[in-house]
Amino acid sequence: HLVRRTLIQAGFKEHDFVEAGDGQEGLEAIRSSLPDLVLADWNMPRMSGIELLKALNEEDIKVKFGFITSEQTAEMNEQANEHGALFLIGKPFSADIFRETLSEYIQ
Repeated sequence: HLVRRTLIQAGFKEHDFVEAGDGQEGLEAIRSSLPDLVLADWNMPRMSGIELLKALNEEDIKVKFGFITSEQTAEMNEQANEHGALFLIGKPFSADIFRETLSEYIQ
């Protein structure tokens, strides 16, 4: 709920949000209704964020994708970029960071 609240504070309240409890649920939700943007945690149960991104690539599902994570290592950045992620937002985050990062990808 923290991410949703921050998105609203950042000015994205006119958008619909779909939440998933884990990476597998996220994959199913993305398959059923291609979203404008996916924000995934790197560490999720059943399927990590990077595994989710790889699965989308394997299925040739084209969607803007970024990470929200408590860790930001050079290796994570490299993997994210290699598989097509547009950004990594580190925790703790703010409405300003969301606005600055996401306005390029959603209006």
